[in-house]
Amino acid sequence: MRVVKFTHYSSIIHQILSYSHFSLSRLNFYPWTDETGSNDLGYRFFTKEHVHQRLLVNQYTAIKQLIYNQLVLALNIYTSNGVILCMGDRKIPLHKVRDDGRILYISGVALQLSKSQNSTAMEIAGEITAHLLATCSHVFSVQIVPPGWIHLELTHSTLAAWLQSLTASSAKGNQIIHKPHTTNHNFSSLFAIQYAHARCCSLIQLAHREGLIKLSQANTGLDVWSVVSLQPIPWLNCEQKLRLNHPDEMCLIGELVQVVDDWEIMDFGSSVNWKKIAMNLSQAFENFWCKCRIWGEVKITSPELAQARVGLLMATQFVLRALLEEKLGVVALWEL
Repeated sequence: MRVVKFTHYSSIIHQILSYSHFSLSRLNFYPWTDETGSNDLGYRFFTKEHVHQRLLVNQYTAIKQLIYNQLVLALNIYTSNGVILCMGDRKIPLHKVRDDGRILYISGVALQLSKSQNSTAMEIAGEITAHLLATCSHVFSVQIVPPGWIHLELTHSTLAAWLQSLTASSAKGNQIIHKPHTTNHNFSSLFAIQYAHARCCSLIQLAHREGLIKLSQANTGLDVWSVVSLQPIPWLNCEQKLRLNHPDEMCLIGELVQVVDDWEIMDFGSSVNWKKIAMNLSQAFENFWCKCRIWGEVKITSPELAQARVGLLMATQFVLRALLEEKLGVVALWEL
């Protein structure tokens, strides 16, 4: 069996996310007050499973890489139980499904293995799934779909941990000064992407003025600001469900996951159209901003939701800047 080689690029995403180490108490371990006035809800989620979850998220930048490695471990267990795998030079099939309501990956590894084993795809999928459920049920849910597909859906708490790491990376990423790059793209062809990035920047600065985050104003260079005070974002409600459940919020999160997957994982013989990917992310951001407000009534009646949406803004700005400067070869504009 050959495992996909994960190549870490010398890039802003790898530099920041690979070296972003967070206290295990940075997510879901802070005072929370519910309607009854109780403030102990935020503390009861600090469990062994959540520690493992955070370690996994910090270890793997890309969600696809995290899931792929767990499939590799499951196959290793499957092999140690006396079953001989015959993958040859093939990689484990795994792809992300575009679904506005969830982050879902599907693997056909059981179908692939059944062609060379004396077991059905459903039997093989059952063995693999049993191991995944025993070790990673807090990271993703697993379901077997006939004739042998394995569906892996990210849990809300894992997605929250990933978003928190990306948001914290945004705080660090805006402190990096980039030199101008040469590019074959003209400004008009990248206008929608630049506009989305500049819009994110203006909204983040507005969040600073509204007291949702605290920024440090830079005096020189391309770094207009950096976040100097970032509390854990309240991504989850008291039921451990993601607050960002609007279809356009989930669509934007899905695009962010896809970009980081494409960035961090290299499939041999494949190519990535970074301009198209950046355009898709920009469009997802525009849809999010048109449908999901932060200020006014939302800030007054649902301040945690407003904070979560600001966090999503920060993650989007960070990834857009990385795409513009690292993949498209232009300086990301802070205003137009």
